Amino acid sequence: MDRCIVLVDAGYLLGAAASLLAGEPSRSRITVDHTALVQGLRERAESDTERPLLRIYWFDGAPDRVPQPEHRRLRVMPRVTVRLGALTRSDGRWAQKGVDAAMHAELTELARNRACSDVVLVTGDGDLLPGMMAAKEHGVAVHLWAVQAADGDYNQSEDLVAEADERRVLDRAWITKAVRAKEVSGICAPPPVPRPEIAAILSAPLPESALAAAAERSVQETEHHQAAETQNGSQERVPASKGVPTPKDLAALRGPGTQPAQHPANATLRWSSDKGWVDRPGTATESPEAAALPTLAQLTSAEQRWADREEDITTVGGDPYEVGQVFARRWMGRLTDPAHLQKLSAMYPRVPHRVDGELLRYAARFGLLAHKDDQIDEHDRYAIRAGFWREIDVRTETEHAPVGE
Repeated sequence: MDRCIVLVDAGYLLGAAASLLAGEPSRSRITVDHTALVQGLRERAESDTERPLLRIYWFDGAPDRVPQPEHRRLRVMPRVTVRLGALTRSDGRWAQKGVDAAMHAELTELARNRACSDVVLVTGDGDLLPGMMAAKEHGVAVHLWAVQAADGDYNQSEDLVAEADERRVLDRAWITKAVRAKEVSGICAPPPVPRPEIAAILSAPLPESALAAAAERSVQETEHHQAAETQNGSQERVPASKGVPTPKDLAALRGPGTQPAQHPANATLRWSSDKGWVDRPGTATESPEAAALPTLAQLTSAEQRWADREEDITTVGGDPYEVGQVFARRWMGRLTDPAHLQKLSAMYPRVPHRVDGELLRYAARFGLLAHKDDQIDEHDRYAIRAGFWREIDVRTETEHAPVGE
């Protein structure tokens, strides 16, 4: 039939885009506007093949084949079908399993059933060569698209390139309409003046007790390594102390059982537990004002919860800063007592524990907290909170702005 179909290997497309824009193939280094990307693929395919689009098949890997946030957004887009293979980790690297086989099966089945006259392949894997040859034998024209290589060389199988009927390179100008590199330094967007940079929260000095504990731990480690060298005759290097208590240090300070802590009663952990301490007046428990603040879940009706889910899938891009803004807008928009907003604003830069936990759990829906080493990404957490405070500031500044401004 006189229709075109697009088969996209997302691992190739987004990995090559990351190499082109960010210098490395890690997809965590780029932000993707999937709506714009799908629309761009559709327009280019219809233009190149001079056939109307039947469907775009999006092939990608996912842990345990469980759809990730980007897959959920793609699945609800018109003319898009998502096919998921497995995503496994080996030797510290993620690898797709079953994606090539799924693309091969879909390609040959579509050609055998004459579901289209033209197929566009966005891939670089030579494993698809048999499927491409089978499609051609069934009278289907095969268009092969490549992403511009960062080094100007080929990033596709040479055999695949040779067998294709038509070829196209998606250059930087086309890619950047829907994909951009993430900022690698600092917060995604600066917090408003006159408040300090979010990173300044980490600059408070350590209490003497924490420094003493770290020094004692360093001495113990040195003695341990010296004893090991004496026994084994090795020259193992003794690691230097970081000068800041780690989570293990914090546990040691409290001691076994219910022993009291050896740090000041008014000391509490920073946002990041491995960055040390920061002092604040009062006790280490949540203040009555903070405990009285309602959570977003308490302010959200069942109808609003459904609308939020639809917005998350179709509209929210997943950028950490944007996620913090979206959460803050919803929380402020559903407050029944304006005094709560003033109480929260006065607590800057510390997000109350109940609200902060809910904010990070919301961000986790977008896969923002999964670091490459399976640890929480501190940069993303700071950006999420920066977006949250920025939106709070916008509302409070608007409410207190003089008439005429």
